Amino acid sequence: MVWAPEAADTPLRVLRRLETGPRGLVTADAEARLLDHGENVVPSRLPPTLPRRLLRSVRDPFTLVLLGLGLVSALIASWATAGVIVLLVAVSCLLRSNGEHRADRSTAALRRLVATTTTVRRRATKDAEPEEREIPADQLVPGDVIKLGPGDLVPADARLLRANGLTVHQAQLTGESAPVAKRALDLPDGDEHLLWQGSSVASGSALAVVTATGAATRFAGAYAGPPPGTRPGTRSGTLSGTRSGSRLSRRRGARRTSAFDRSVYGLSWILVRGMLVIPPVALVANAVLRGKGLEALPFAVAVAVGLTPEMLPVVVTTVLARGSALLARRGVIVKRLSALPDMGAIDVLCMDKTGTLTRDRPVLSGSVGPGGRPDPEPLRWAAVNGLVTLHLADPPAPDPLDEAILAGAPELGEVEGLDAVPFDPLTRVSRALVRDGEDVVVVVKGAVEAVLERCAIGERERRRANATAAALARSGARVLAVARGAASVPGPDAVARGAASVPGLDAGAHGGASQVGLDAVARWGASPPAGLDEAGERGLTLVGFVTLADEPSPDAAAALAVLARRGVKVKILTGDHPGTAARICRELGLEAGEVADAAGLTAAMAERATVIARCTPEQKARVVRALRAAGHTVGFLGDGVNDLPAMRAADVGICPRAAVDVTREAADVVLAGKDLSAIGQAVVVGRRSSGNIVTYLRIALSSNLGNVIAMLVAGLALPFLPMLPVQVLAQNLCFDAAQLALAFERPGPAVLRRPFRLRRQAVLRFITGFGLVNAGVDLVTFAVLTRVHGTHDESAFHTGWLVENVLTQAAIMLLLRPVARVSRPLGLATGALAAAGLLLPISPLAPALGLVALPVTSLLWLLLVLVLYAGVLLALTTRTRRKP
Repeated sequence: MVWAPEAADTPLRVLRRLETGPRGLVTADAEARLLDHGENVVPSRLPPTLPRRLLRSVRDPFTLVLLGLGLVSALIASWATAGVIVLLVAVSCLLRSNGEHRADRSTAALRRLVATTTTVRRRATKDAEPEEREIPADQLVPGDVIKLGPGDLVPADARLLRANGLTVHQAQLTGESAPVAKRALDLPDGDEHLLWQGSSVASGSALAVVTATGAATRFAGAYAGPPPGTRPGTRSGTLSGTRSGSRLSRRRGARRTSAFDRSVYGLSWILVRGMLVIPPVALVANAVLRGKGLEALPFAVAVAVGLTPEMLPVVVTTVLARGSALLARRGVIVKRLSALPDMGAIDVLCMDKTGTLTRDRPVLSGSVGPGGRPDPEPLRWAAVNGLVTLHLADPPAPDPLDEAILAGAPELGEVEGLDAVPFDPLTRVSRALVRDGEDVVVVVKGAVEAVLERCAIGERERRRANATAAALARSGARVLAVARGAASVPGPDAVARGAASVPGLDAGAHGGASQVGLDAVARWGASPPAGLDEAGERGLTLVGFVTLADEPSPDAAAALAVLARRGVKVKILTGDHPGTAARICRELGLEAGEVADAAGLTAAMAERATVIARCTPEQKARVVRALRAAGHTVGFLGDGVNDLPAMRAADVGICPRAAVDVTREAADVVLAGKDLSAIGQAVVVGRRSSGNIVTYLRIALSSNLGNVIAMLVAGLALPFLPMLPVQVLAQNLCFDAAQLALAFERPGPAVLRRPFRLRRQAVLRFITGFGLVNAGVDLVTFAVLTRVHGTHDESAFHTGWLVENVLTQAAIMLLLRPVARVSRPLGLATGALAAAGLLLPISPLAPALGLVALPVTSLLWLLLVLVLYAGVLLALTTRTRRKP
């Protein structure tokens, strides 16, 4: 069996070499091929191994700096300092790797719930009739016959058997930014007849046979090169005759860095710079003021480590994974963890009205002529267009508009379908070629403006038609225009193209191009009709308008009210008439305000308007980009291929599970259904996640900064080091372990009331202010310890400050939070931290850490300082608790 057909092969040869046919594979054969070839999964998408996760953890900037400091400590034989640093790095990397493994496993399980599926033809037995079924794309095998429609991802490399108005986005593979037309040519020249995994259908429909899957696809080869042992004509080979994959884009699915990621990275690098600056400053200060040189290096290293929030990656991963798991139980799947805090920051949510504010199924409401009088002819021709499109284009799923029209259509008469191109979001029309008696007629149905452009009518009639359509739209109807006209008669060269759309391709695939041509001539006579050509569809006659009603979703009004209370403004971006969209908004209690037309829209108008009508896909994306440029965090809810540009332009792309494949693949958040209330839940969980991360940053960094300032000052003022390096690192390890409990906090209502962003400057101001307060308390502790123990008892001084430091850190964890209520995990963690601080001096570890038992009077003095510090924190936090 040959699995690598030549690019110039006819469909018949391809089918024979793959040992399949237009009716599809037998199920048992498909299962055997799946065992032979493996799942249709690109190798680069396999989950990372544990060693790779550990390596990725080590590449974290904090970890790299810590390892550098540990290396310096080892070079100067400060083995205790080096050992504790290595322990910190190991604990951090293991916790982070474990957290990422669990998060990746959970995310993979969730992604399987929304995995791409493909419509495939399979047969139970060799003689059975083929059945079309939906299967996961990773279960495809070479030889499978698949159906594709608008928005579908091409799941594997394939050869077209039939195509109707097919255009494909393949920029990630070939660099072509615009959709590329594809045709099912019997005698191909080039690659018009080939589809590649990773591309997506922009418009039209197709029937194709799978020629390569998994590692054998062109997409996989672009990432990892040809599979080992690949030879032309072997099972793992891809189609020959295609362009080289060496220059293919390697950015498929790559999204820009989110606002949350940028804030965390920016803050991290500020801390990294501080860690790199502190050791030289400490060394120079000790050398100048105290005459010490390299002997102060271990202390300088320990101070730099004290500034490091080692648990930041662990806490962030834990918080986001918990939030994602919580939403999964509510039917919301977060595909990109960092999208969760972005959900909490959304202040503008853009969406189309169809299927979100309204039900999925429109209802036929009327049919009128160009002048507005009731007339059944527009409905009849609209139904002809829909029926021919349904049968000849054979889309994987029927268009809801066509279903509604056909449900209420009159008798269609003797009309024979010849060719069809389904609705294209760019042209905004669907087209059908039919034989009506002796005449060959082209029927166009779609948006009013797009259809009128194709009609040969005078200016007066055009104004009259526009006025009729506008009046229907103002009444709340969804309006489709219908036009028809005589088709042009082609020359002999048009035979193959017209035949390509005949529903007899299955026979043609086995009989070759000549048989298809003969069948077409026998059917149509010596002069067959041309295939549909948009350029030739001018001079049509306007038949009239068909109106449909969109019923508001019963849950939409309540969900919109919740989003408004959360501070999220909703904007409707629709291709419909402004009046239609405004009516739906009024029925749902959404203040329509200024209704703008996408044509000539400015950034200021996009900011003010609630409804922006007559939007093309690219205009939706421009609106989203304008809102983001104005400083908004924008979410976009969509489900169709026409929503894809706007979804990619938004901070967060959202779609329902029933969305088309390409949209679902691009989305960051997937909803179980078209339920706006689920978005409100995701917003709340996102704000809670951001609140917990910001709480950790405030507590950890303000405490660390205060300790670092105090140690630097005391190190210059005292005749000995205020704390030994191993003691600094030991208390840091205890504090880091306790801080993991902050991942399980529930922020207060102030965090949930309005959009919450991680603002780097606000966090820096907070940690600077409270860090100075913490440093001041530490210096008071130094003064108390100096008065109680003098400057001769270094061990007692070290022990007293370590105990006080651990107790104050426990107090900070309780008091520097935005809410007064203490959760159980936090209560247990702070209790354990305080107990560790009190018990370490009398534990078996005390000699190794250089600690001694303190007298009761020293403990009482330290408790007094702790109470005073807690009072100061309460006074300060009471004034700021309501601020997120």
